[in-house]
Amino acid sequence: MHNRLLSTRFFPHSQNPWMQRWHKIAAYMKYPEELILIGTAVLIGAITAVGAVFFIWALAQISDGMQLLVARFGTVGLLSVMFVAGLVVGFIIDRYAREAKGHGVPEVMEAIVLNGGRIRTRVAAMKVLASSLTIGVGGSAGREGPIVQVGAALGSTLGQWLHFSEEQIRTLVACGAAAGIAATFNAPIAGSLFALEVILGRLSVRHFGSIVLSAVSASIVSRMWLGNQPAFQVPAYSMNNLSEIPVYAVLGVLAALVSVFFIRFLYWAEGTFDDWSVPLPLKTALGMLLTGLTAMLLPNQEVLGPGLHLIGEAIAEDFNLTLGLMALLLVGKLVATTATLGSGNSGGVFAPSLFTGAVLGGIVGTVAQSIWPGVVGNPGAYAIVGMAAVFAGAARAPMTAILIVFEMSGDYKLILPLMMATVMSTLLAEYLFDQSIYTLKLKLKGINWLAGRDSDILQSVSVTEVMARSHLETVPVETPLQTLAEIFAHSHFNGLAVLDADNRLWGVVTVSDVEQALNQEDPFSQHTADIGTTWPHLKIAFPDENIGQVLTRMSAHGLGRLPVVSRQDPYKLLGMVRRKDIIRAYDLALMRRDEIQDRTSRMQALRQQNGMEYVEIFLDPKDNVVGKPLKDVAVRMPDDCVLVSIERNGRVIIPHGDTIFQAQDHITAYTQVQSADKLFHMLHHA
Repeated sequence: MHNRLLSTRFFPHSQNPWMQRWHKIAAYMKYPEELILIGTAVLIGAITAVGAVFFIWALAQISDGMQLLVARFGTVGLLSVMFVAGLVVGFIIDRYAREAKGHGVPEVMEAIVLNGGRIRTRVAAMKVLASSLTIGVGGSAGREGPIVQVGAALGSTLGQWLHFSEEQIRTLVACGAAAGIAATFNAPIAGSLFALEVILGRLSVRHFGSIVLSAVSASIVSRMWLGNQPAFQVPAYSMNNLSEIPVYAVLGVLAALVSVFFIRFLYWAEGTFDDWSVPLPLKTALGMLLTGLTAMLLPNQEVLGPGLHLIGEAIAEDFNLTLGLMALLLVGKLVATTATLGSGNSGGVFAPSLFTGAVLGGIVGTVAQSIWPGVVGNPGAYAIVGMAAVFAGAARAPMTAILIVFEMSGDYKLILPLMMATVMSTLLAEYLFDQSIYTLKLKLKGINWLAGRDSDILQSVSVTEVMARSHLETVPVETPLQTLAEIFAHSHFNGLAVLDADNRLWGVVTVSDVEQALNQEDPFSQHTADIGTTWPHLKIAFPDENIGQVLTRMSAHGLGRLPVVSRQDPYKLLGMVRRKDIIRAYDLALMRRDEIQDRTSRMQALRQQNGMEYVEIFLDPKDNVVGKPLKDVAVRMPDDCVLVSIERNGRVIIPHGDTIFQAQDHITAYTQVQSADKLFHMLHHA
């Protein structure tokens, strides 16, 4: 199997026959490649819109069927169908597409970061099926997450089929995500910003044109079937008095608190369910059952489904719900959404965030109106602002939040309080908790998301791999300043480690320290101990840290080098890590990433073979292979499998014969379906 994998034909981008053909077509027609990319983006938008229309139609059909069942069998029928639907959804996810679990957007972001935008083709179909069942029977989740993942998968599939470069595939993934939001909510501007602000994590002119045109294409196609009406029919709300500004500020603060609680509560539930040693279908079924039971506590079971119909009706009627009912809806929606998605069912968090924000805004507006009736006008206005504020606090996407609510309501008069509350919520939520509802899932996998990429490609390289060990730049602590100045003058060193009489690390001295000392009176009476940096002001590195952590520390303090010391004895100098070592580490990290992507590309080509699949295995401390090298374990592995990578402490390792398995290793393997159980049992019990 190993030889067959390595002999698979693989074309780099520059040698790819499909791309050569595109180059020739573009050159012959005198069109730039960007035009081909834009045309593909427009096509993705149109196809995604068709998928969104089908998804919305499927939800309506399943929902209508549920209403008939509930009318005939009552509460027992509702809970029974939700339980069975959870079983089916869990089976679909567990058997066919693990990426369809949960709210979908983090999986798209992960593909952007680690896989060059490559998403399995089957993910789109499985996501639609699983989400249709989850939401259609009453699961508390939104439809935007599934459509984003579907659009992204379509963009990735088309980009791979046309053999585009990784950068172009990433752009098409973002185009599909933008098209999904645009088609679902009739909001092309917000869809475009969502793709840039959340999926790619940065605003870039290079991507902007393709993403916008994809969103516009999706909106045009979706409007042919769904109409050109905003999601909510909103009365002409406005800010009646400037004295309302403090009330909107309070709403922004409360929105941040609610959004952070939502993030923590959701991932606490997800971790609890993940730690439960039962099959996934049983977890998802129990989650749906808990959702149904939660709905039983509320009038008309309003927390079931996305809930946007209730919000639209309440806003149109100036949110004239009672405070008690709104409080129940707020708590109930958070619990129901957490039960649905935390257990592993498929759906989005966009709509639940809007629901929660609208109810929170309604509460704040109602209370404020009862206290200051002459100042505070309409609670419905606060509900609109609350939607944006809670979503912005959860997703850390203030521009998307402002524009999605603006486009869904078509009301511009509230733009000032909307902007203020949304930005306040985002800033406070960021201060209280540094991860968004999307990035936390990546963080738990060891992926530090920043500006649309793994914030540290250097995480795959440890300090011990690149630090200088021999010919260390050291001087004794009693070295006179004059001698020290001569050393710096006749060498290329900018900094030296300082050792005490026992050859233990005393500190560091730099050329800047020497220059400052030479400007003082009687400088040559000084020694290294008088000018160097010593404990506790010394910044150090450990050999088992990754270079990304060290670079962050160096950049924060403007340092060009750090001494590397033992964790057991921090005064024992093991080496030095310098900026040139970090450059070498970056090259090494790029080489490793390219090798992993090369392997992935080869296996993508093999994926067409029947019976092959990726499997993921997590090692526990009690597993017998822990502490053993791969070469000793490989003799017992099935012949038709290969270990692709090992994620360990945020690093991605390409396994070799001398690689030693460790507890908490996340192993990705490629194997025949019938050998997956054998491989799993061998790694856990060999």
